[in-house]
Amino acid sequence: MFVKINHGTQARTMFSGEVASLEEIRRTCTVRVPEPVAVTELPGGGALLIMKHIEMQQISRFAEKLGEQLADLHLHNQAMLKMAQKTRGTIGRNISPVEMFGFHTTTCCGYIPQVNEWQEDWLTFFTSQRLQPQISLMEKDYGDRIILGLWSELQVKIQNAFKDTVVVPSLLHGDLWEGNAAEDEYGPVLFDPGSFYGHSECDLSIGEIFGAQSGCFYSSYHKKVPRAPGHELRQWLYQLFHLLNNWNHFGLAFRGVTENLMRCLLQVL
Repeated sequence: MFVKINHGTQARTMFSGEVASLEEIRRTCTVRVPEPVAVTELPGGGALLIMKHIEMQQISRFAEKLGEQLADLHLHNQAMLKMAQKTRGTIGRNISPVEMFGFHTTTCCGYIPQVNEWQEDWLTFFTSQRLQPQISLMEKDYGDRIILGLWSELQVKIQNAFKDTVVVPSLLHGDLWEGNAAEDEYGPVLFDPGSFYGHSECDLSIGEIFGAQSGCFYSSYHKKVPRAPGHELRQWLYQLFHLLNNWNHFGLAFRGVTENLMRCLLQVL
Protein backbone atom coordinates (compact mmCIF):
# COMPACT_ATOMS: atom_id res chain seq x y z
CA MET A 1 0.00 0.00 0.00
CA PHE A 2 0.99 3.64 -0.50
CA VAL A 3 -0.50 6.19 1.90
CA LYS A 4 -0.75 9.94 1.34
CA ILE A 5 -1.44 12.13 4.38
CA ASN A 6 -2.52 15.77 4.40
CA HIS A 7 -3.47 17.77 7.48
CA GLY A 8 -5.04 20.70 5.61
CA THR A 9 -8.69 21.68 5.88
CA GLN A 10 -9.24 20.79 2.19
CA ALA A 11 -7.61 17.34 2.49
CA ARG A 12 -10.81 15.29 2.28
CA THR A 13 -12.03 17.26 -0.74
CA MET A 14 -8.63 16.97 -2.43
CA PHE A 15 -8.30 13.22 -1.88
CA SER A 16 -11.92 12.48 -2.80
CA GLY A 17 -11.42 14.36 -6.08
CA GLU A 18 -8.20 12.45 -6.70
CA VAL A 19 -9.97 9.11 -6.18
CA ALA A 20 -12.76 10.11 -8.57
CA SER A 21 -10.14 11.15 -11.14
CA LEU A 22 -8.16 7.91 -10.81
CA GLU A 23 -11.30 5.83 -11.17
CA GLU A 24 -12.46 7.76 -14.24
CA ILE A 25 -9.07 7.34 -15.93
CA ARG A 26 -8.90 3.65 -15.01
CA ARG A 27 -12.28 3.06 -16.67
CA THR A 28 -10.87 4.16 -20.04
CA CYS A 29 -8.20 1.38 -20.01
CA THR A 30 -5.80 3.74 -21.79
CA VAL A 31 -3.04 4.76 -19.37
CA ARG A 32 -2.10 3.22 -16.07
CA VAL A 33 -2.75 5.04 -12.80
CA PRO A 34 -2.57 3.85 -9.18
CA GLU A 35 -5.59 1.95 -7.89
CA PRO A 36 -7.26 3.81 -5.00
CA VAL A 37 -8.32 1.77 -1.97
CA ALA A 38 -9.82 4.19 0.56
CA VAL A 39 -10.03 7.77 1.81
CA THR A 40 -10.57 8.47 5.48
CA GLU A 41 -10.45 11.47 7.78
CA LEU A 42 -7.77 11.77 10.46
CA PRO A 43 -8.87 12.19 14.09
CA GLY A 44 -6.80 15.34 14.50
CA GLY A 45 -7.93 16.90 11.23
CA GLY A 46 -7.04 16.32 7.61
CA ALA A 47 -7.32 13.04 5.73
CA LEU A 48 -5.37 10.18 4.21
CA LEU A 49 -5.60 8.37 0.89
CA ILE A 50 -4.63 4.70 0.55
CA MET A 51 -3.61 3.33 -2.87
CA LYS A 52 -2.00 0.15 -4.13
CA HIS A 53 1.74 0.67 -4.30
CA ILE A 54 3.63 0.94 -7.60
CA GLU A 55 7.44 0.97 -7.59
CA MET A 56 7.99 3.99 -9.86
CA GLN A 57 10.89 6.02 -11.19
CA GLN A 58 11.26 9.12 -13.36
CA ILE A 59 9.84 8.73 -16.86
CA SER A 60 12.56 8.02 -19.45
CA ARG A 61 12.44 5.00 -21.76
CA PHE A 62 8.62 4.93 -21.81
CA ALA A 63 8.12 8.61 -22.69
CA GLU A 64 7.09 7.78 -26.27
CA LYS A 65 4.63 5.18 -24.99
CA LEU A 66 3.17 7.71 -22.58
CA GLY A 67 2.56 10.10 -25.48
CA GLU A 68 0.58 7.40 -27.27
CA GLN A 69 -1.39 6.47 -24.17
CA LEU A 70 -2.19 10.07 -23.26
CA ALA A 71 -3.53 10.55 -26.79
CA ASP A 72 -5.67 7.42 -26.32
CA LEU A 73 -7.02 8.88 -23.06
CA HIS A 74 -7.92 12.16 -24.78
CA LEU A 75 -9.55 10.36 -27.73
CA HIS A 76 -11.53 7.88 -25.63
CA ASN A 77 -14.63 10.02 -25.09
CA GLN A 78 -14.61 11.14 -28.73
CA ALA A 79 -14.69 7.49 -29.78
CA MET A 80 -17.55 6.89 -27.35
CA LEU A 81 -19.48 9.81 -28.85
CA LYS A 82 -19.06 8.42 -32.37
CA MET A 83 -20.10 4.96 -31.24
CA ALA A 84 -23.17 6.35 -29.49
CA GLN A 85 -24.23 8.13 -32.68
CA LYS A 86 -23.89 4.94 -34.72
CA THR A 87 -25.84 2.80 -32.25
CA ARG A 88 -28.51 5.35 -31.30
CA GLY A 89 -31.84 3.56 -31.18
CA THR A 90 -30.24 0.12 -31.18
CA ILE A 91 -31.88 -2.17 -28.65
CA GLY A 92 -29.52 -3.51 -26.00
CA ARG A 93 -26.73 -0.93 -26.56
CA ASN A 94 -26.16 1.48 -23.67
CA ILE A 95 -23.22 3.77 -24.39
CA SER A 96 -22.88 6.87 -22.20
CA PRO A 97 -20.30 9.33 -23.52
CA VAL A 98 -19.83 12.77 -21.95
CA GLU A 99 -21.24 15.60 -24.04
CA MET A 100 -20.45 18.57 -21.77
CA PHE A 101 -17.44 20.16 -20.07
CA GLY A 102 -16.89 19.65 -16.35
CA PHE A 103 -16.80 16.78 -13.89
CA HIS A 104 -19.19 15.02 -11.54
CA THR A 105 -17.33 16.14 -8.41
CA THR A 106 -14.88 18.74 -7.15
CA THR A 107 -11.23 18.13 -8.02
CA CYS A 108 -8.14 20.11 -7.07
CA CYS A 109 -5.10 21.43 -8.92
CA GLY A 110 -2.61 21.46 -6.10
CA TYR A 111 -4.73 22.13 -3.03
CA ILE A 112 -7.08 24.67 -4.67
CA PRO A 113 -10.56 23.23 -5.35
CA GLN A 114 -11.78 23.62 -8.93
CA VAL A 115 -15.30 24.50 -10.02
CA ASN A 116 -16.45 21.65 -12.27
CA GLU A 117 -20.09 22.51 -12.93
CA TRP A 118 -21.17 21.14 -16.31
CA GLN A 119 -21.17 23.59 -19.22
CA GLU A 120 -22.16 23.09 -22.84
CA ASP A 121 -19.55 25.57 -24.09
CA TRP A 122 -15.82 25.07 -23.52
CA LEU A 123 -14.92 28.75 -23.63
CA THR A 124 -17.53 29.51 -20.95
CA PHE A 125 -16.17 26.70 -18.80
CA PHE A 126 -12.54 27.72 -19.17
CA THR A 127 -13.00 31.45 -18.56
CA SER A 128 -15.60 31.26 -15.77
CA GLN A 129 -14.48 28.09 -13.98
CA ARG A 130 -10.73 28.06 -14.48
CA LEU A 131 -9.30 31.55 -15.14
CA GLN A 132 -11.81 33.68 -13.23
CA PRO A 133 -11.55 31.72 -9.94
CA GLN A 134 -7.75 32.08 -10.05
CA ILE A 135 -8.06 35.82 -10.77
CA SER A 136 -10.52 36.14 -7.86
CA LEU A 137 -8.11 34.38 -5.48
CA MET A 138 -5.30 36.66 -6.61
CA GLU A 139 -7.51 39.72 -6.10
CA LYS A 140 -8.48 38.58 -2.60
CA ASP A 141 -4.91 37.91 -1.46
CA TYR A 142 -2.94 40.50 -3.44
CA GLY A 143 -5.36 43.04 -4.98
CA ASP A 144 -2.99 43.57 -7.92
CA ARG A 145 -4.63 46.34 -9.96
CA ILE A 146 -2.33 45.90 -12.97
CA ILE A 147 -3.22 42.21 -13.34
CA LEU A 148 -6.91 42.98 -12.82
CA GLY A 149 -6.73 45.62 -15.55
CA LEU A 150 -5.03 43.23 -17.94
CA TRP A 151 -7.67 40.59 -17.18
CA SER A 152 -10.51 43.01 -17.97
CA GLU A 153 -8.94 43.57 -21.41
CA LEU A 154 -8.04 39.94 -22.00
CA GLN A 155 -11.32 38.26 -21.16
CA VAL A 156 -13.14 40.01 -24.02
CA LYS A 157 -10.52 38.79 -26.52
CA ILE A 158 -10.14 35.16 -25.50
CA GLN A 159 -12.72 33.95 -28.02
CA ASN A 160 -10.32 35.01 -30.81
CA ALA A 161 -8.10 32.02 -29.94
CA PHE A 162 -10.94 29.62 -30.74
CA LYS A 163 -11.99 30.77 -34.21
CA ASP A 164 -13.00 27.77 -36.33
CA THR A 165 -12.01 25.47 -33.44
CA VAL A 166 -14.28 22.57 -32.51
CA VAL A 167 -13.60 21.34 -28.98
CA VAL A 168 -14.85 17.86 -28.08
CA PRO A 169 -14.85 16.97 -24.36
CA SER A 170 -11.81 14.88 -23.46
CA LEU A 171 -11.03 13.32 -20.11
CA LEU A 172 -7.95 15.17 -18.82
CA HIS A 173 -5.38 14.36 -16.18
CA GLY A 174 -5.64 18.02 -15.18
CA ASP A 175 -2.21 18.58 -13.58
CA LEU A 176 0.22 16.98 -16.01
CA TRP A 177 3.64 18.30 -15.03
CA GLU A 178 6.79 16.18 -14.89
CA GLY A 179 6.34 15.38 -11.22
CA ASN A 180 3.08 13.56 -11.92
CA ALA A 181 4.40 11.16 -14.58
CA ALA A 182 6.60 8.14 -13.98
CA GLU A 183 7.26 4.60 -15.13
CA ASP A 184 7.94 1.13 -13.80
CA GLU A 185 9.20 -1.97 -15.55
CA TYR A 186 5.85 -2.43 -17.30
CA GLY A 187 5.39 1.07 -18.74
CA PRO A 188 4.18 4.61 -18.00
CA VAL A 189 2.17 5.63 -14.95
CA LEU A 190 0.30 8.88 -14.29
CA PHE A 191 -0.71 9.94 -10.80
CA ASP A 192 -1.98 12.91 -8.71
CA PRO A 193 -4.72 13.83 -11.23
CA GLY A 194 -7.28 16.60 -10.87
CA SER A 195 -9.44 15.44 -13.76
CA PHE A 196 -12.29 16.99 -15.70
CA TYR A 197 -13.69 16.84 -19.22
CA GLY A 198 -12.16 19.67 -21.24
CA HIS A 199 -10.00 20.57 -24.24
CA SER A 200 -7.28 17.99 -24.84
CA GLU A 201 -4.72 20.75 -25.46
CA CYS A 202 -4.92 21.72 -21.78
CA ASP A 203 -2.98 18.68 -20.66
CA LEU A 204 0.03 19.71 -22.76
CA SER A 205 0.15 23.32 -21.63
CA ILE A 206 2.68 23.24 -18.81
CA GLY A 207 5.47 23.15 -21.40
CA GLU A 208 8.65 21.10 -21.32
CA ILE A 209 7.18 18.64 -18.84
CA PHE A 210 9.35 15.68 -19.85
CA GLY A 211 12.76 17.34 -20.17
CA ALA A 212 15.06 15.53 -22.59
CA GLN A 213 12.27 13.12 -23.49
CA SER A 214 9.79 15.83 -24.43
CA GLY A 215 10.37 15.61 -28.20
CA CYS A 216 9.73 11.89 -28.21
CA PHE A 217 6.63 12.31 -26.06
CA TYR A 218 5.11 15.11 -28.15
CA SER A 219 5.82 13.49 -31.51
CA SER A 220 4.12 10.25 -30.50
CA TYR A 221 1.17 12.15 -29.01
CA HIS A 222 0.62 14.30 -32.10
CA LYS A 223 0.71 11.30 -34.42
CA LYS A 224 -2.68 10.46 -32.91
CA VAL A 225 -3.85 13.99 -32.04
CA PRO A 226 -2.50 16.40 -34.68
CA ARG A 227 -1.95 20.04 -33.76
CA ALA A 228 -4.98 22.13 -34.74
CA PRO A 229 -4.64 25.66 -36.17
CA GLY A 230 -4.07 28.13 -33.34
CA HIS A 231 -2.60 25.46 -31.06
CA GLU A 232 0.38 27.58 -29.95
CA LEU A 233 -1.79 30.58 -29.06
CA ARG A 234 -4.18 28.48 -27.02
CA GLN A 235 -1.19 26.93 -25.21
CA TRP A 236 -0.39 30.42 -23.91
CA LEU A 237 -3.93 30.76 -22.60
CA TYR A 238 -3.79 27.41 -20.86
CA GLN A 239 -0.36 28.26 -19.44
CA LEU A 240 -1.89 31.40 -17.96
CA PHE A 241 -4.08 29.21 -15.78
CA HIS A 242 -1.05 27.33 -14.47
CA LEU A 243 0.91 30.52 -13.79
CA LEU A 244 -2.01 31.99 -11.84
CA ASN A 245 -2.45 28.70 -10.00
CA ASN A 246 1.24 28.68 -9.05
CA TRP A 247 1.03 32.32 -7.94
CA ASN A 248 -1.91 31.46 -5.70
CA HIS A 249 0.01 28.49 -4.28
CA PHE A 250 3.54 29.86 -3.96
CA GLY A 251 3.35 33.65 -4.02
CA LEU A 252 4.76 36.63 -5.86
CA ALA A 253 7.61 34.78 -7.58
CA PHE A 254 5.08 34.04 -10.34
CA ARG A 255 3.68 37.57 -10.63
CA GLY A 256 6.14 38.92 -13.22
CA VAL A 257 5.88 36.02 -15.65
CA THR A 258 2.08 36.11 -15.32
CA GLU A 259 1.98 39.80 -16.26
CA ASN A 260 4.35 39.25 -19.20
CA LEU A 261 2.22 36.42 -20.57
CA MET A 262 -0.98 38.45 -20.27
CA ARG A 263 0.61 41.34 -22.16
CA CYS A 264 1.82 38.97 -24.89
CA LEU A 265 -1.67 37.50 -25.23
CA LEU A 266 -3.21 40.95 -25.57
CA GLN A 267 -0.79 41.74 -28.42
CA VAL A 268 -1.65 38.62 -30.46
CA LEU A 269 -5.35 38.12 -29.76
